[in-house]
Amino acid sequence: MISRRPTAPRTELLAAAAAGVTVLLWASAFVSIRSAGEAYSPGALALGRLLSGALVLGVICLIRREGLPPRAAWPGIVVSGLLWFGLYMVVLNWGEQKVDAGTAALVVNVGPLIMALLAGWLLDEGLPSRLLAGMAVSFAGAAVVGLSMSGEGSASVLGVLLCLLAAVAYAGGVVAQKPALRHGSALQVTTYGCVIGAVACLPFAGQLVSDAQDAPLSATLNMVYLGVFPTALAFTTWAFALARTTAGRMGATTYAVPALVVLMSWVALDEVPGWITLVGGLVCLAGVAVSRSGPRAGSGPGAGAVATATTAPPATAVGAAPEPGPQPRSEGS
Repeated sequence: MISRRPTAPRTELLAAAAAGVTVLLWASAFVSIRSAGEAYSPGALALGRLLSGALVLGVICLIRREGLPPRAAWPGIVVSGLLWFGLYMVVLNWGEQKVDAGTAALVVNVGPLIMALLAGWLLDEGLPSRLLAGMAVSFAGAAVVGLSMSGEGSASVLGVLLCLLAAVAYAGGVVAQKPALRHGSALQVTTYGCVIGAVACLPFAGQLVSDAQDAPLSATLNMVYLGVFPTALAFTTWAFALARTTAGRMGATTYAVPALVVLMSWVALDEVPGWITLVGGLVCLAGVAVSRSGPRAGSGPGAGAVATATTAPPATAVGAAPEPGPQPRSEGS
């Protein structure tokens, strides 16, 4: 039988295109949140986004005839649903009402380091010295960002702290998903995590209805966009790319997100972080680079710790196959 699988160059091209779509959609989410947040409260925006995403993911589940996840997958699904799909989205929305989209993206990007720290502690993946050094550098950068915003009032400092909390919730949710992915498919884990996040945000249903009555159409469309594209479609394209290339190469693409957010927010919202804020954000990214500058995977236990933890976000993508063991060694966004 003749194989019809794509040739290696074509596969790499398709993977690169899919990764590019994912990065663009994830970057656009920060801008859309900032725009929709002018009309929707943080909880209402999170609920509307999650309901839109759950609807799309549910349709995909029906088309693929996915059943309920196995019982062993549910603890991780519940925790990730509450932390990543629930708490993360609410506090990020809140934070972006206090700071611009570019600043939020720069601060939230310390998430992969927090993932590595949590994985080393909770999943016994070790705490290599370069990881700890990278953590110190990144949080120094976050402190610079916070200090740069202090002159703009306490609300801006609160926004930076909320973005840091969002990074912690995001990291905790991803680490919780990793064991679940050993039992259920990524589509199941992602779909039901989104549903649980929506259920957790149901107390904001009254605000959602009230805000929707007064919100301009553009804000409502932005909310739906967040659910359909960055929440559902972006995970699908990420899974497509991850299945066709290495996790390390995929993870490296996420470093483009903050730069794209700054560019998009400048064009769409006429917002650009101040120079000191940008410097602090670059220090945050430098900390992530330090944590990844150790020996390559396979050369020692320390390398695998950072790699495994930071690979987790793409592993939650829709359609990726569950893995029997630890995730591939590298990083994601």
